[in-house]
Amino acid sequence: MKKKEIKKLTKEQALKEFEKLKKDLFNIRFQKINGQIKNPAQINETKRNIARLKTKIGIKNA
Repeated sequence: MKKKEIKKLTKEQALKEFEKLKKDLFNIRFQKINGQIKNPAQINETKRNIARLKTKIGIKNA
């Protein structure tokens, strides 16, 4: 998800995407442990998108 796409989201859509990305990050971490991950940069990309969504939503310490 790109910055422009995140800016266009409503708060409800951003919350849904936030929850989806948290689950994705959880799964990516398991893949990393098992040596199944194909793109290690995906971890940082997902973390950045989560941070962008947190900023958009206005969540603190979540």
